[in-house]
Amino acid sequence: MLSAKSLFQEILDHDESFRLFCSIAASGESQGGWENARIATLVPPSERALAPKITRHGADEDKHGRIFNALMRKRGLEPVPVPPDTDYTMLLEKHGIGLAHEKLQSDEPLTVHDIVTYLAHSRVTEQRASEQMELLRKHFADHPDLGRAVRMISADEDNHLAYCHEELLRFARAGHGRAIQHTLRECALAEIRVYRDVSLAVMAHMGRILGWSRAKSAVLAAGIHAVYAYERAAGWRRMVSLKPPERRDALGGPATSAPEFA
Repeated sequence: MLSAKSLFQEILDHDESFRLFCSIAASGESQGGWENARIATLVPPSERALAPKITRHGADEDKHGRIFNALMRKRGLEPVPVPPDTDYTMLLEKHGIGLAHEKLQSDEPLTVHDIVTYLAHSRVTEQRASEQMELLRKHFADHPDLGRAVRMISADEDNHLAYCHEELLRFARAGHGRAIQHTLRECALAEIRVYRDVSLAVMAHMGRILGWSRAKSAVLAAGIHAVYAYERAAGWRRMVSLKPPERRDALGGPATSAPEFA
């Protein structure tokens, strides 16, 4: 029976598919680490108190990238170049979501509007990351090789999502509510399209590596399109709601280390 667990187990058991999966994940996390580090550096003076949390966010993302690379090294594998059609972060930027790299590469301080845009973008993408890691945690939390990494990354992603909720609610109380809702909706609708396209691309690459039949590939593609149809109709709304998180000040301390993966 085709299930999320059996599909990922198949990818995990094959060196080349596992290497591609970890390479894609490591690249995206490392990119997120760089972006957060630059945003923390360029935070406007009125929001300097937010800089340590943004730095913590970036440090967590860097840590995740190192973990995925360490998982490859543990199996004697080296990273492979990330196919452009699977580069979730870069494709989001091409769709105008988040802060442009040209802006982050300059030394010009960001505006409060830029910070609101960054947090709204993060709220949407961290929702996806939290859900994906929750799925992996459900099936692989006790896996001898992946379990520790899955549990650690999943906890971090939950913290990132809580931080986005808390900070966006703070900005909403300060009068940015309409801009936040507009940006969240725009980001969510763009993200679900990019996620669909990246999912189809990843499955196509995995199918070639693992020798999937046309029928199996067609079933998986149909499932991805069905998820997109649901998200386009109503599912995107879960990405734009805001509520006080159960865990407050989730990024209020230093980043946790992962020496066992270094």
